Amino acid sequence: MAANATSFSSPLADFKFPAANLPPQADYLLDTIANATAMQWLFTLLAIAVAYDQISYFMQKGSIVGPAFKLPFMGPFLESLNPKFEEYMQKWQSGPLSCVSIFHKFVVIASTRDLARKVFNSPTYVKPCVVDIATKILGEDSWVFLDGKAHVDYRKGLNGLFTRRALECYLPGQEAVYKEYFARFLKITKDAGGKPVPFMHEFRELMCTVSLRTFAGYYMPDSACKKISDDYYLVTAALDLVNFPIIIPYTRTWYGQRAARMVMDELAKCAAKSKVRMAAGGDITCIMDAWIKDMIDSKKWIEATEKGLSTEGLVKPSPLLRDFSDMEISRTLFSFLFASQDATSSAVTNLFQVMANRPDVLDRVREENYRVRNGDVHAPLNLDQLESMTYTRAVVRELLRWRPPVLMVPYKTKKSFPVTDTYTVPKGAMIIPTTYMALRDPEVYENPDEFDPERYYTGDAEEKGAKNYLVFGTGPHYCLGQHYAQLNLALMIGKASILLDWKHHKTPDSDVIKVFATIFPKDDCPLTFEERKW
Repeated sequence: MAANATSFSSPLADFKFPAANLPPQADYLLDTIANATAMQWLFTLLAIAVAYDQISYFMQKGSIVGPAFKLPFMGPFLESLNPKFEEYMQKWQSGPLSCVSIFHKFVVIASTRDLARKVFNSPTYVKPCVVDIATKILGEDSWVFLDGKAHVDYRKGLNGLFTRRALECYLPGQEAVYKEYFARFLKITKDAGGKPVPFMHEFRELMCTVSLRTFAGYYMPDSACKKISDDYYLVTAALDLVNFPIIIPYTRTWYGQRAARMVMDELAKCAAKSKVRMAAGGDITCIMDAWIKDMIDSKKWIEATEKGLSTEGLVKPSPLLRDFSDMEISRTLFSFLFASQDATSSAVTNLFQVMANRPDVLDRVREENYRVRNGDVHAPLNLDQLESMTYTRAVVRELLRWRPPVLMVPYKTKKSFPVTDTYTVPKGAMIIPTTYMALRDPEVYENPDEFDPERYYTGDAEEKGAKNYLVFGTGPHYCLGQHYAQLNLALMIGKASILLDWKHHKTPDSDVIKVFATIFPKDDCPLTFEERKW
């Protein structure tokens, strides 16, 4: 009994093979197997698993660029937890197609404009996946993951939220948030004794708040806005391109899932309030109101036609919508927040930095905004006025090319995808088109590494780069809110230009790009603000 507790022998150790005419080699092999220890079995199985992992990687890699060998099982997981922009660039520049393999996931990176466009426009072969863990964060039934006709039909029901009439309704709420936060920026500088403060996190909070006010209006209390703004970075961290493939308590994905549920619960409460107010004939003040009003109008139209009643005086939304539950509305608006928060935070941070470093550009933006407001720096803008500011909009357009907030868009192959004549992406792999290389193509953009709004103001970049400007994607999953996003950024920087003066305090890391879902200055943009005197 004691011996059994301290040693292990193979279950085959006492097995005797019947006499047979076996060659000596076979007899030796069988004897070795029969007398193998537990540790020998373990190492053998591990060796087989490692060999299988490597062979699988080699077969999937084929002829494209990638590491000669894969670190067993995990691949470059540890280095991917702290992604560096320079490493991304090396990968993009290594070839039109390149690959890595992390844990069970084989990843192909498409680096050229034409390959990126091919992925974006191949819904037969690919579908958006964000990252493996995304369905557990955004929700299994999120419309983001819909495919084919279901996706097309759902998008049609959202188009009305981004019409010119709808965008006009959102402007007052956005201007109110910007006015509040610009006053806060002045106080931060004053409280710091005039010394520079890194403003990246302030800009993240600003853009989270303006998004929440645009999406859910003032149904959401200030305390909830603050809580979401503070905690949303947990969602961002959980949705990093590389993360643990399962949710483990007290890891980034676990905290991200908890934060996402909190946000969706708050948005669902807002949806319930909006339904009551819109049913009572309230005016549209946010995206939630606009969507719910379309639901109410659809219901009235459907009931009238089914009963054979007159539809005179009724509004017929196109398409007609069903009633969505509070949580369905919440999940959709949360997907809007997911799509906008990190991208607009990156854009705003880089805008404030580059405008401080380019006073010639800032002066022209300031002059245009002052003129459009007829000399009243506090005058609100309507949509016609905002759209008339062609130079300010050119600045935003160029900023999004120069520092694109969305570097890569992950897709998953639904079946084997012959992406080129010589390489087929295997079924179940991720394929990730990058936008960055297309936006820095020297054949399309002269001096592509320079920030030059003139290329969109008087130049031909719009026409010449029509196929390269992949900031908002292309194909069936292009960004639904691209017009809204650009106008929102133009409104923000235009209002800042006439209310504020600011100075960028450059450090050795100011021009180093940091990757956190999107791209930011590594030093988090140290600034000081003063009130603009006219």
